[in-house]
Amino acid sequence: MRNGIIQRVKVPAAIQPLVNTALSHWERGEPGRETPVELLYLLYGGWVTAFFLKVLGSSWDVSWHFKWLRDDLAPPHLINSVGTGIVVTLVIVHTYTGLGVDRLALRLMQWGTGTFLVAVPLDLINHRVNGLDITSWSPSHMLLYIGTAFMIAGVIRGWYVCAAPGRIRDLGLLALFVYCMENTLFPAQHQEYGVFGIMAWDRGEPYAEPILLQFAADQMERPVDREMVVNFSLPAADWVYPVYMVAAVMFALVVARMLVGFRFTATVVAAVYVAYRCVIWPLLFVADFPPSAIPFFLVATALVVDLVFMIPMEARIRAVAGALLITAGGYGALAAQSSLYYAPPLVPASAPVAAGVLVVAWFVTLYGPGLVSRLRTRESAPPLPRTPRPSP
Repeated sequence: MRNGIIQRVKVPAAIQPLVNTALSHWERGEPGRETPVELLYLLYGGWVTAFFLKVLGSSWDVSWHFKWLRDDLAPPHLINSVGTGIVVTLVIVHTYTGLGVDRLALRLMQWGTGTFLVAVPLDLINHRVNGLDITSWSPSHMLLYIGTAFMIAGVIRGWYVCAAPGRIRDLGLLALFVYCMENTLFPAQHQEYGVFGIMAWDRGEPYAEPILLQFAADQMERPVDREMVVNFSLPAADWVYPVYMVAAVMFALVVARMLVGFRFTATVVAAVYVAYRCVIWPLLFVADFPPSAIPFFLVATALVVDLVFMIPMEARIRAVAGALLITAGGYGALAAQSSLYYAPPLVPASAPVAAGVLVVAWFVTLYGPGLVSRLRTRESAPPLPRTPRPSP
């Protein structure tokens, strides 16, 4: 039966052996099955492709919603949906075959994908009831980010335990943490676009189409004026952005540094993300979509993360000292960017809150039973068998 399927598959000769390998392993299995190296790369190459499409769609999505009235079938949503389709396919493959995952990785993938799929119709209903749902911090939106976060955590876990230690595994982890950082930072992009939206209004050249401005004004029950534009562009309190960037985004980089172990892990991840924003920003602007304030300060703050891990000290002391140094570096870098370029509002008095949340999350990672701490710890079951890398 399986041989017949293989014979009926029409694919280029160059990848026929890979397809044959994949089909020959299409059978029911438990998580932890031995996975050929070529098949492992195929599966996780699919994950990288899916996340890239989701990032591309989400980048366009924020800019789109600062210009046009919402549309369920907007092009950014369609691009994101293609990525989601690939994700669902991969989760089905992992679940049925048990290939390329251990039990924890599979559960994270399943729960993350399930949460995301449940959040999609909830978000559509929310928009039907509440109109624009202006802020990206709404409950239905947060479910989308949370579901994606669990999804990415499962992929990181699976790649970490299944890929052979070495440069390829490290590069894969760096790429996955770039996606992790993008997903974590995504809701904060509202403020980064909002800064430019207010400036455009003050110049008398608003980016938003009149129909969007009028819809937002009607929803707020006020005329189309500057106060309405400010509420539309910066709906969250001013302290939210700096606290979130330190307590959540920098925490993601701390975890990346712990897991990958490369000396400049955090800096590389942040630099790649910022470089992506530098590329997508002019492309969107040339296409007549609103620009955003690129978070250059993240690279300097990420460097502080790496420096904290270079200083020899006990783990508990590093957590406390690191939280304080990262907070100081983050707020200082954000203040510098505000004076030299553009950035969302900064409330210096919120720094203790950011440091406190970061140190608590750090301690949970070190000593708690949470999901983050288990990413690096192998399960009590026998280790997954590894297939040696093919000879050149």
